[in-house]
Amino acid sequence: MRIFDLHTHTNYSDGLYSPKELINKAKTKGLNGIAITDHDTIGGIPEASEYINELKNFQIIPGIEFGASCSGDEVHILGYFIDINNKDLLNVLSKIKSSRWDRGIAILDKLINLNIILPKTDIIKEAKEKGFIGRANIARKMVEYKYVETINEAFEKYLDVGKPAYVERYQLAIKETIDLIHKSGGVSVLAHPGLIKDQTILEKCLNYGIMGIECYQSKHTEIQAKKYLNFCKKHNLIATGGSDYHGDEDILGDYTIDIDLIEIFKERI
Repeated sequence: MRIFDLHTHTNYSDGLYSPKELINKAKTKGLNGIAITDHDTIGGIPEASEYINELKNFQIIPGIEFGASCSGDEVHILGYFIDINNKDLLNVLSKIKSSRWDRGIAILDKLINLNIILPKTDIIKEAKEKGFIGRANIARKMVEYKYVETINEAFEKYLDVGKPAYVERYQLAIKETIDLIHKSGGVSVLAHPGLIKDQTILEKCLNYGIMGIECYQSKHTEIQAKKYLNFCKKHNLIATGGSDYHGDEDILGDYTIDIDLIEIFKERI
């Protein structure tokens, strides 16, 4: 038995902690390993890989979380065991990084027009140091400057699709995302499907070759978890679990999977 949290984020995207800090926290939770699945970047994987060489009995799975577009819905696809040196992957990530940067600045400008005045210069400077600017980073600033009480409130009122400060960015379509993960040697898994408004998208992902569904998730109810587990059983898909840990809530390790029960994971790590 090897217990892994398969959905975590570092400060290479919108998480609060460095790969080293995240790994240390995971160890204190008694986990045997984690998958690092930062948004649209594999920047934290080399640092994490180097650090675990110093450790015993702890492993990481190199991963990523892509945002994909489908009929106005934002769908997230996780990729596990990806080749971080794959040229096609790196080319796409370069395009996404540039688009994320432009989108972040546009969001800040929209917020200013809504009389939500955040320290734009400081946010941009901090983002340049990290090489990433995302909605969660901006949402934290909105909480800090007391425009909202929680990150969820920032998304629900301003930053989600269709809200007044939302800005679209470059994204692959779902099929393109799944194909890219497979081309880079990865295992594709649909993230937190309970957040998807149009549930027919699950069938589309199935037709596009998705390999698994994230069933056990911090954003799912028990009823939803059972629903997606049954979907996996019906269609012979991998059922995974992860907390979607960013560091804002103490949920790391609360949603896990025994990877020895997933043959394709077991044989790769």
